[in-house]
Amino acid sequence: MGAPVTCSAACGASSREGNMSLDDRKKVVCQHIDLVWNRGRLALAEQLHSRDFLYKSSFVGHPLDSAGFIQMVQDIRHAMPDLQVVIEECIAEGCKVVTWSTLIGTIQKPALGYPPSDKVLSISAMAFWTLSPGNEIQEICTMFDMESFRSQLGLQTRSFAEKALP
Repeated sequence: MGAPVTCSAACGASSREGNMSLDDRKKVVCQHIDLVWNRGRLALAEQLHSRDFLYKSSFVGHPLDSAGFIQMVQDIRHAMPDLQVVIEECIAEGCKVVTWSTLIGTIQKPALGYPPSDKVLSISAMAFWTLSPGNEIQEICTMFDMESFRSQLGLQTRSFAEKALP
């Protein structure tokens, strides 16, 4: 077995490039969330993406590149024009940033296969971000509390135990 790989080594950080502070990394992530979800400034947010950017999510069944991510955001913001994202927690270590956020808004038009609703929804999300040594966003992997989301929409939900048992 070889030596353990540190996060900075896994990110390819050199001693000079690896000097981005953890606060700098958190600021990039928080700026991205604000630009994308709260302000709809997608062209500015896209400038924060690396060339090989990937977005993975429990809402979407396959990884999206930067253009696919922007299209998904446009579709969601069109369906939920009152959407606001509140960052509850933001933690950074090495090249990784983790956010816990709450999305608040109403689905006024169908989106991602879900029907419109007059209910104000509150959806928790955890996202794992990978940043390059130059603080470009390489990957976002987001997990949403889908059971709570479906329950708030009045859609059928099943407990985990029911799903696991025949």
